Amino acid sequence: MKKVLMQGNIALCEGAISAGCFAYVGYPITPQNEVSAYMSKRMPELNRIFLQAESELASINVVFGVLLTGKRAMTSSSSPGISLMQEEISYMCGCELPAVIVNVMRGGPGLGNISGSQSDYFQATKGGGHGDYRLIVLAPHSVQEIYDLAKLSFDLADKYRNPVMILMDGYLGQMMEGITVKQIQNSIVKNNYNKDWILDGCKGRPPHKIRSLYMGEGELEKFNWYLNSKYEKIKQNEIKFEMFLTDNSEFLIIAFGIVGRISKGVIHELRNNGYKIGLFRPITLWPFPYQMITELSKKVKKIFVIEMNLGQMLEDVKMCCDDKNKIEFIGKPGGSIFSKEELVEKLTEKIKNEKIY
Repeated sequence: MKKVLMQGNIALCEGAISAGCFAYVGYPITPQNEVSAYMSKRMPELNRIFLQAESELASINVVFGVLLTGKRAMTSSSSPGISLMQEEISYMCGCELPAVIVNVMRGGPGLGNISGSQSDYFQATKGGGHGDYRLIVLAPHSVQEIYDLAKLSFDLADKYRNPVMILMDGYLGQMMEGITVKQIQNSIVKNNYNKDWILDGCKGRPPHKIRSLYMGEGELEKFNWYLNSKYEKIKQNEIKFEMFLTDNSEFLIIAFGIVGRISKGVIHELRNNGYKIGLFRPITLWPFPYQMITELSKKVKKIFVIEMNLGQMLEDVKMCCDDKNKIEFIGKPGGSIFSKEELVEKLTEKIKNEKIY
């Protein structure tokens, strides 16, 4: 292990490499261009595969092909590029392929701008493609966590034979900080996940079938119920979150990603001013930690949902709270980022208006 100064997008690459990513396939788009540029150098150094495809559609389809062989593979893009991949993401869920897909979000809708945003929450957690499917969605809030979750994402994908999305924003992708990383060897990491489903030739055994087309009477319904049982296991076992100074809190911020990081500084300042406030930060956006938020909502006087969008995670938080009047939303759409001072001012005013103090 060693401590290094690293950019978020590069930490993503090194985390994936340390997890044994065998193939990276991508297409340039800001603000994640460092990923493909860095992988174009690092993957050949390690005798692994790098391919710059001719489009986002080609990228996700090549990843599909690599996954059929049982090798670990990843693609990355930013918001408009991820939109182009939605059909194939649905196919991957239907074929139970363990892809790792990274969205370094930018402002939207449409081409929007190249600044960091959090406006793809709906797309990632509710399904941007067709059918009853789910992605495991991980939301880091620091460069260290980008590295760690990149490693975890491959394990989760293999464990459940399900695509995993890392959802971060352009600000995190461009941010630099010191992190602890693992020394990388040239050999591919071995893992213990059963991959007896892969397409590796059928000499001496019946052929494997990997498909998402079920035309027989009741066949697709049965398969969807099977997928649902898998999703229920994920919900039982893989919910991840952080609670920050929540033990004696009268007020609660709920935020993910970069806003969760900013909120920690906000909370320190507000506590210095006498306000008992804490942070709940979902790390898995799906499965979403509904039960934990429900329990916390009963203990606080006010919940502030803060997002760099117009209120997407807000809808999930509202499902957790019987008293919707407790919830107040603070948003910033279009690729703009909150400053600590801005949030301190907004929250101080809102808390004072509660006439609790």
